[in-house]
Amino acid sequence: MDLHTFLIGLMVVAIFTSLFTQAVKKILTEHKKKYHSNTLAGIVAIVLSVCLAVGYAIIKGITVDAAYIVYIIALVLLGWLSAIVGYDKVVQALAQIKEKK
Repeated sequence: MDLHTFLIGLMVVAIFTSLFTQAVKKILTEHKKKYHSNTLAGIVAIVLSVCLAVGYAIIKGITVDAAYIVYIIALVLLGWLSAIVGYDKVVQALAQIKEKK
């Protein structure tokens, strides 16, 4: 997996995290359940990140090795972070890290 593919995956996770979180919030509100928005967004991001990584591996026929597991962990952590602070901030930080290399 290259950086471009990884960032597209992160963008997909960020977009769908927002959509799924709003849907879950509506359902919880409808059932008069209490929730914490950031916790809910974080959990949704983690679940979507894992599903995306597993689905991508299956579709592309990727052998899940140690390197791919590192990508999954990075996607989960950055997906969670983007759900909490915003996708644009995460991409900006990654770009700054890349520039310093």
